[in-house]
Amino acid sequence: MFDPVCPSRLVPFRIGDKWATLILRCLQDGPRRFSELKVPLREITAKSLTQSLRALERDGFVARTAYEGPPRRVVYALTPLGRGLLGPLDAACAWTREHWDELLDAQEAGATGGTVQPQVREQRTKR
Repeated sequence: MFDPVCPSRLVPFRIGDKWATLILRCLQDGPRRFSELKVPLREITAKSLTQSLRALERDGFVARTAYEGPPRRVVYALTPLGRGLLGPLDAACAWTREHWDELLDAQEAGATGGTVQPQVREQRTKR
């Protein structure tokens, strides 16, 4: 696992980067400029977006194309490899929807150091 040539380093799921899957989703309908990505991802900082895009480009999921201009612009698009991740992302989203309450219970239990109280679960399901 710690061998530099171990294929585990190529696993495409970026657990540590909370924005990568959202960026892939934003690009699924076609190329976008940096400023166009900032609209649906309004909570991301420019620095985090830049870092995530660079990592996705480095891993072969996103292509960056610079146009000299005028006006100069840069466009990001999914590569075939990146587009291939959309199906597994759909499956992961479906699984998350199916297990939503269990995931929230686990997170709340982890945050409180115990189990989730039934009244908390009931309040959440009423929302």
